[in-house]
Amino acid sequence: MAEDGKKDTLVYKQVLVTYGYVTLWIFLSATVIMYNKWVLSFSGFPYPVALTLWHMFFCSALAFGVVKMGYVETINMSSETYLKAVVPIGACYAGTLWLGNAAYLYLSVSFIQMLKALMPVAVFVVGCAFGTEKYNGGTLVNMLIVSLGVAIASFGELNFVVIGVVLQMCSICTESTRLVLVQILLQRRGLKLNPITTLYYIAPCCFGFLLLPFAMLEAPKIMNDPSVVFSPAVFISNAAAAFALNMAVFLLIGKTSALTMNIAGVVKDWMLIGLSVLMYASPVTPLNLGGYFIAFLAVCLYNYRKLQSMKKAPPVASKDELQSASDPELRPLNTSK
Repeated sequence: MAEDGKKDTLVYKQVLVTYGYVTLWIFLSATVIMYNKWVLSFSGFPYPVALTLWHMFFCSALAFGVVKMGYVETINMSSETYLKAVVPIGACYAGTLWLGNAAYLYLSVSFIQMLKALMPVAVFVVGCAFGTEKYNGGTLVNMLIVSLGVAIASFGELNFVVIGVVLQMCSICTESTRLVLVQILLQRRGLKLNPITTLYYIAPCCFGFLLLPFAMLEAPKIMNDPSVVFSPAVFISNAAAAFALNMAVFLLIGKTSALTMNIAGVVKDWMLIGLSVLMYASPVTPLNLGGYFIAFLAVCLYNYRKLQSMKKAPPVASKDELQSASDPELRPLNTSK
């Protein structure tokens, strides 16, 4: 009985930590999305690639400064590891940001958030392909229910533009691949990375991939746009929020899994739709709410099943056992002692 009680205590502590990171990520993600929406739509700077490029420059510079000043130790990463692990992640991240921002030119914010709820399905498929997720019927049912909820919520969308949907679907594909690759980089290659060193390696790579679309698509427009508005205070605070979000993303994946983060993303998207209604008077129909309620039930079912699987797992009594746990839900971000 005593051992069972100790095991339950460890499980619930792990659950509380996990939900703490999930809550932090939801808050920061919603903040960045709403802030970016204001910057791009209302502040006089309608250039999403340029804004994202600035975010990556800010993150790169801040991470570089922290590492070089000795506050955080970096690692000796080989060129082979960098090319095989970091470069693909940077490329996927650049594609996600570029394609996702382009979709906002064709689709409404609320509809894009609904489409983003399909992310768990993409992460599950990619995770199974890369071996970070195990295929099982229960999880597949969860993914199908989430997809069904999104389909119902999206049915009857008045502003359905094919090219916008294609762009957003491509963004979801690149993002799901990126999330799984980050999980592999942190948990399978044995690299002792924390959020700062992760940004130290990935953000400059992403910056490099974003330079091409910026130079081709937006730089000429900005140079010839006399109405463009640049506010240093706005851009610095916006980039700081993006930096905090990137930290939270890498930290959350290290503590849980990419699939868990994207299941939580369904809840975040629901919250963002509510904020859009309050702030921008976006129309939401009963069909939208019904579909998202179905998706929410799928999230609850997934979390319940995950909790049950954690309770059945062997108790985690030491940090060494945490480091060797095969379940990514039980692994810490920093594997150094």
